[in-house]
Amino acid sequence: MADYKSSELLRFTTAGSVDDGKSTLIGRLLYDSKSIYQDQYDTIKATSERRGEETVNLALLTDGLKSEREQGITIDVAYRYFSTPKRKFIIADTPGHIQYTRNMVTGASTANVALVLVDARNGVVEQTKRHAIIASLLQIPHLVVCINKMDLVDYKEEAYDKIQRDFEQFAAKLDVKDVHFIPISALEGDNVVNRSTKMPWFEGQTLMYYLENVHIASDHNYIDVRFPVQYVIRPYSDEFHDYRGYAGRVAGGIIKVGDEVTLLPSGFSSKIANIVGAGGDQKEAFPPQSVTILLENDFDLSRGDMIVRKNNQPEVTQDVDIMLCWFDSNKPLKEKGKYTLLHTTQEVRCVIQKIRYKLDINTLHRDEEDSVIGMNDIGRIQIRTTKPLFADAYRKNRITGSVILVDEGTNNTIAAGMIV
Repeated sequence: MADYKSSELLRFTTAGSVDDGKSTLIGRLLYDSKSIYQDQYDTIKATSERRGEETVNLALLTDGLKSEREQGITIDVAYRYFSTPKRKFIIADTPGHIQYTRNMVTGASTANVALVLVDARNGVVEQTKRHAIIASLLQIPHLVVCINKMDLVDYKEEAYDKIQRDFEQFAAKLDVKDVHFIPISALEGDNVVNRSTKMPWFEGQTLMYYLENVHIASDHNYIDVRFPVQYVIRPYSDEFHDYRGYAGRVAGGIIKVGDEVTLLPSGFSSKIANIVGAGGDQKEAFPPQSVTILLENDFDLSRGDMIVRKNNQPEVTQDVDIMLCWFDSNKPLKEKGKYTLLHTTQEVRCVIQKIRYKLDINTLHRDEEDSVIGMNDIGRIQIRTTKPLFADAYRKNRITGSVILVDEGTNNTIAAGMIV
């Protein structure tokens, strides 16, 4: 069996309402795990002093835009990379304001873990619910509710218990399998990297311990083989006269040399002759590796085609049902509207056949009367594409189950969708 640990990179995203301390928490994680350089620390220390702040404002580590620093808020998604001896991490620090919900969807779409921050004084608010719903729609496997600012409620266990109860009651309606609760103070550093002495009643692990040890190896789909062809490699040299390789990223399953495979959309069968990775020839490939596959027979495959197993194929369809988050602030989604759709390595055109319902973020109620889907709204729609898609349900495979809509006039990304 291959060593899936070798690609142990954990992606996590932060979500929460405005001023819940997301950027401060990330700053604290970076600082306490010794992942920032002294000159970076000195710079934010000087900035904090210049602004008349009593303590060093760790939020400045991720709030890099000038407008973010001036307003003291996060506007765009900031990605930060750091590592500990156990794991590598990519953090997406996403905004809390309601008008930036689309940025949260962007940051969360590839995450293994979502950190949902709750202000211990305010409890579960509308934005908490909105972010929990998005995390559940995006099928983020692990959810950590960080109950922050415990220092402002005197580290009382009652405040923590109430939020845990409220959140569990709401999350019962959602499709969330693994939820964890940790009381923290990002400002003081309690239970972030180091264990807090002020909350002896909490016997769980610190946030850093959780992030280093949460099991993510099975977050990928290793069962259903999916290999969307991204590029055909033909060197056209005498040395490689007959070379024809299909490059792409494994979207699911474990592909081995000698496997019998089916090619979509043609339906022809062949065997895998060789797999070439970054380090040369390899016996097998698995998500999320990028490799080149060589087949025993010469078939005409091009970008957008897919290599799968004979008895385990995605649905080949032109009619798709999608849960959609709309990003466009200028115009709402139009029934019978035409858009460009991106799915794995395919680019096709599509028409909106029907808007089924709009989702009320607070109650999860399906509003079938209101068919106006504007910015940050989530709704379920039915589309028809000009070419068949090789699609899985999003809950089965987050790569082959997701789509992006692009406005043909402006070329802007206007929606992200999950195939139902």
